[in-house]
Amino acid sequence: MAKMTGLGWSKDSAPKLSKEELNERIQKKAKELWERKGRVLNQDLEIWLEAERLVKSGR
Repeated sequence: MAKMTGLGWSKDSAPKLSKEELNERIQKKAKELWERKGRVLNQDLEIWLEAERLVKSGR
């Protein structure tokens, strides 16, 4: 059963995403970051890892 906290759903009660859904969210976040950073070149890995961290942390 999901638990509510003062800030919303607790981390352990968040719905589980399939690998495909997780990858899609990371990809979307990475594109947002890439565009926000001015469409920089040669930073693919850094941007992907930042997007992955943000998505997994719920941001």
